[in-house]
Amino acid sequence: MKYVGIDLHKKSIVICVMNKDRKVLERKRFLCVDVTNIHGWFAKLVKFQFVVEATATYEWLVQLLEPLAADWVLAHPGKMRVIAESTKKSDKLDAQTLAEFLALGMIPQAYRPNARQREHRKLVRHRAKCQQRLSRLKCQLRQLAATYNADHRQLFQADHLEELRQRPDLTEVDRFLVPEYLRDYEQALARLMSARAELKRFAGEGSAAEQAQRALLRSVPGVGEVVSEVVLAELGEVNRFPSLKDATAYAGLVPRKRESDGKGKDLGITKKGSALLRWAMVEAAWVAVAQSSRWRGVYEALKRRRQPKRAIIAVARRLLAVLVSMLKSGTPYRWSLAELKDRETQAARRQKRQRAKQACQQTIAV
Repeated sequence: MKYVGIDLHKKSIVICVMNKDRKVLERKRFLCVDVTNIHGWFAKLVKFQFVVEATATYEWLVQLLEPLAADWVLAHPGKMRVIAESTKKSDKLDAQTLAEFLALGMIPQAYRPNARQREHRKLVRHRAKCQQRLSRLKCQLRQLAATYNADHRQLFQADHLEELRQRPDLTEVDRFLVPEYLRDYEQALARLMSARAELKRFAGEGSAAEQAQRALLRSVPGVGEVVSEVVLAELGEVNRFPSLKDATAYAGLVPRKRESDGKGKDLGITKKGSALLRWAMVEAAWVAVAQSSRWRGVYEALKRRRQPKRAIIAVARRLLAVLVSMLKSGTPYRWSLAELKDRETQAARRQKRQRAKQACQQTIAV
């Protein structure tokens, strides 16, 4: 068996081939565009295993070499510290180190989502970027409107945006900037609507098991369409997490700890892993605290011992643990009696507001 370490870059790949005694048999470098020669060279190796790090562009290489190899491993770049912290670092040495670790069976493996999970992640992250751009443009428009004392809740209604565009007291520069901002805002809004529609179509084509997972997640207070899609896309296969702590660590919600001479100190959260999942869980935690008496009680108890921001992070961590447990077991969320009362009260308030709004519209119509 030959063991092949591949150091993959955007434009080139560097290869090191070893035997089981970790003796270098061959080295090679290819340009990534030279796909035909890459395939032909690996086909001549006959029986081999290869390892490549989980970078942003590894998928094309794996799809090319997987049919030719006896086995392969996707290495976790964050855990290959021997490469990242090496004082002598070059492409040739990186490929050699990967091959050595593969021959020794010591490669820390990374998770590879399946094809549907990869497409789901792309759509969810694209929607998040569209939402971020729209929010940024809203802030710019609000800041500009505030300089003329014209910022208010209904600013982004079409007639109020047109009033802002037509204001006679706009300076020459602002008269140029307002149409530019509005054009960007309309384009960003259209892109967000398109991303939402595509994600909804994609979700509708999921399997029965996937739809059941969505239903489970959305039964939890604070978890709606956005959060459920982020959780499903970013977590992938939940059974890959041996424990709930591993799942919360993947979201970067676990605290760091420093210990020396028997004395320990808890630091802030690690913030490693999926930043989008971490953001979604914090947002869901705030909504759960507002809507659920159970989660509000947890938050208030934590807030008495910690700062409010640390308390909401702890709630987010617990909420994610609940979601992972539900996905693993297939058990729906169990509402407490206090939570059910809260839901009834909130539903009654919504109905009252709707009736008042309808009555007001009828009065205006008359």
